[in-house]
This record gives sequence, C-alpha cells and structure tokens, in this order.
Amino acid sequence: MKAYLRTFGCRANQYDTEAVRAMILASGGEIVDTLELADVAVLNSCAVTADAEADLRRAVRGAAADRPGLPVIVMGCASARDDGRIAALAGVQHVIAGADLPSIAMALDLDPILVGTRPSVQTGSRALLRIQDGCDEHCTFCATTLARGENRSRPEEHLVQEAAVLAAEHPEIVITGIHIGSYGTDHGTTLSALMSRLVRDVPKVRFRLSSLEATEVDDALADLFADDSKRLAPHLHAPLQSGADRVLKRMGRHWYSAASYAAAIERLAGRLPVFALGADVMTGFPGETAADHAETVGLVQSLPFTYLHVFPYSARPGTAAERLSSAVDGRRSRERGAELRAIGETKGAAHRASRAGTAADVVVIGAADMGGRRHGLTEDYLSVTLDDDAMPRRARFDATLVMRERELVAFRR
Repeated sequence: MKAYLRTFGCRANQYDTEAVRAMILASGGEIVDTLELADVAVLNSCAVTADAEADLRRAVRGAAADRPGLPVIVMGCASARDDGRIAALAGVQHVIAGADLPSIAMALDLDPILVGTRPSVQTGSRALLRIQDGCDEHCTFCATTLARGENRSRPEEHLVQEAAVLAAEHPEIVITGIHIGSYGTDHGTTLSALMSRLVRDVPKVRFRLSSLEATEVDDALADLFADDSKRLAPHLHAPLQSGADRVLKRMGRHWYSAASYAAAIERLAGRLPVFALGADVMTGFPGETAADHAETVGLVQSLPFTYLHVFPYSARPGTAAERLSSAVDGRRSRERGAELRAIGETKGAAHRASRAGTAADVVVIGAADMGGRRHGLTEDYLSVTLDDDAMPRRARFDATLVMRERELVAFRR
C-alpha cells in the first residue's frame, strides 16, 4: 500500500499523523509525497476555524479531481464534528472521529497489533510528543473541546520511554497536546512533575513546551525554565485571546484576568535572561468594543512578546459563542488585527536585534532554501541562517549570533 498523508492544524494533529505513518510503515507500506503515486489518501482535519474546514474540503475535492476513484480517509477534529458534508464529498470512504487509531487501522486494512506503533524517527527535524488529549475547559468559541472530549493524560512511563527513543534521533522534542497544562489532573500528577522526570531521565535532548496557559506555570515549572535553557527551552506560547476582562468573561476563559496573565508573564520573564513569548490573540469576538480592543493593545504593548498569532473570530457550529449578540463588523475586526500584528512585528524585530552578539543553542531544521542556505532554530524560537551550509539536518550546536543585513546568522562557537 502506498499512502499519501496530509495534516491540517496543530502539532497535536501532526503527532497523530506521525502515529498513522508509523502504522503504515510497520505494515510494510510506503508513504508517498504526491496523490499521483498513492493508493489511498489520509487527511487529518482541523476544526478551529471555518477556513480550516474549508481548506480540508478543497483538498478532498482536489484529490477527487486529480485522482478520480482514489479512496480518501478523513480523520481529526473536523471529522469528529461532521454533519454529513465531509462524508458526502466525492472519494471519501471513511470519516473517522479524532485520532481513533484502531478505526484508522481497520479502514486501511492493517493488522490491529500495529495500533500501538510509535515512530522512532519522525518526519520533522524536531520530534513531537503528545502527552494528553482533550480539554476540560469550555471556551465559548472553541469547537476543539467538542471534537476531542475531556482531558485524557498518557501514562508518564510511556511518555518517558517514547521520549528516550525519539531523543536518539531528534535534538529537540516538542511537548504537545490539546491542553497540556491539564496534564495529570486525571492521574494525580502535574505537567511540572512530568517535565522534571523527562529532563532527568532523557538526557541531552532539548524539550520545548507548545501552547500553555500563563497561569498554569507553577513554581516547579518556572524553576525548570530557569535552571537550564539547554534542557527546557525558555519559550512560552501563552494564549491571551483578549486583554479585556469583559471579553475574557464572554469567552468563558474564567481562570485568568488581564492582570493575572500579566503577573504570570512578568514573574517568569524576570527570571530568564533569554525568553521567547508568543500568544494567540483574537479580534472581533462578539461584543468586543473599541475600548476592549484598546485594553488588548495596551496589554500587548506592556509585555515582552516576541511574536503574536492574531486571527479574527470565526463562529463554529454548536459553540456557545454562536448564540452571543453584538457581532463585530468583519472590516473592523481585520483593522484591529492589522494593528496588533504590526505591534507584534515591531516587538519581534526588537527581540531579534537584541540577540545580535549573544550566544545561542541552535538546532538545524529543514532542507536548504533556494539559495542553498541552511537554517536553524534557537532556544528562544528564532529562525537563524547558518554560516556553515554543510551542517546536517538535526544537528545541534552552540553558536554566536551575528546580524548581517537585518538577518541573524549563527556561527559555531
């Protein structure tokens, strides 16, 4: 069997696709890069925005046009919420909710014994380790909780074993999930306890946390950040969504306020000489006023962000926000987004400039670009050009960063 795999959405989805890839390879199958070579296509869908679902439907229609008769399997969050529209698309043979690996194995006619297979090498330069699935919170705009269900943490021992295998090939492991800050609440443990165990028992590799709520960084996790940036990257992607408490309340994000978010960030940033801070910020949520937007702008300007992901509100079927009044005009939402993105770009440029002449821990990522240059990723999530184009993918080295024509270049120390 030759399978074409495509992932839409977050790193948790990317991890699930890696699990499907591992099952196929273990069965003696082959992963191909194009639909033309495939016997089957597996598309891992996202339900975060209407655009994400539209992208999936376009991909399915494109597969049907390019390869009439090619069987298509759709998995992921959008499939878990399918109202029949995905199943009705030409070529779709199976719509499988979430990452139901036994059902995917059955749809691919694989031996069920392969369901537990995990890859020793993933396709990316950096490996992904999904530590949990689902979410117990109920943000009024979020369809992911409806698609993924409640928090389910993976056993610590399994995670340590998987991380040890991945560390043999990958210099960095990204900890991912749907709500990683809730890890262990169903097992009587915590994310910080897991990370302490991983740092202790899986040497040399650099761990990086994916999206984590700012107020879920407890003292033990803050200590880990501060202890050794070579083991836990000093990088926090802390969803903000809004800097206005009134909007946060309408969003159902009850566990923090603008003030408690800022306090958590300032407490951590004050301990770290090098620190990357990113956030998701939503504009145009129902009822968001000009004053609310101004509060968000003020909070973003006051904190040491190094990048922002800014996106407009997208109504998702079945969510509570769909029933809220006072919709925001799309043009106004886009204008607010443009303002926030400009602030993020200014802050990002200032952070990059501040790193010139300093030391960095660099992981070589991806293939060479069109100019033959290779790139790396620093501990604080900066993409840098490598002075040595011969550096192999997945190498890791200590570097000095030098600014050349507004581009950071990493020189081996």
